[in-house]
Amino acid sequence: MTGSSLWLLPPPSHPLSSILKELITAKIPSHFPHLTSSPSLPPSFFEAHMTLTSEIPPSAYGSNPQAWLDSIPFPPAEQVKLRFGRIKSQDVFHRRCFVSVEYDGVKKVVAKAREHGVEGAGEEDKVDKWLEWWRNEYGAHVSLIYGDEKITEEVMKEIESVVQNAGVKLPEIDNKKGEWDGWEGGVVWLVPTDGPIKDWKPIATRQL
Repeated sequence: MTGSSLWLLPPPSHPLSSILKELITAKIPSHFPHLTSSPSLPPSFFEAHMTLTSEIPPSAYGSNPQAWLDSIPFPPAEQVKLRFGRIKSQDVFHRRCFVSVEYDGVKKVVAKAREHGVEGAGEEDKVDKWLEWWRNEYGAHVSLIYGDEKITEEVMKEIESVVQNAGVKLPEIDNKKGEWDGWEGGVVWLVPTDGPIKDWKPIATRQL
């Protein structure tokens, strides 16, 4: 990935913070080692997050990334509702397996991240066009696996079972009306993502 990214993580005290971390770094790799590592590809462990936007040039935040992050007029926490949908797979390394996220609950925070990180303040038209592309081609999601190995339907069902057994509600599978999993608000990280995955660490953070 070029430049830096803004990520949205669950609040540290939220149960999903530890559940997702264990799924990504331990439970899924132990159940599906062929998907998470290979002789030519070391395991890729990362913090559980939803990417708000990438492609942020370092010039955007300059020498004071924390001040820049604090200046973005994100919506208040109660207007940011990350809700999980189905587990899906795409033929893309960083989206090999992920939990989809409902668009409407995160649209506002994604728009502000894109506006101030890439397009420029006041460029609402550009942001709206990008949002339409992002929703259709990329989509809100929380990745569970980075990798090159294709995932069959049978294995996807096994992954769903592991995720559910870890305590994550998948309402479209469970068919429990009114129940959903996800979180409200969260923590935004500014992360340089143009280097190796093992070096993806925040240089600024902000609680919504």
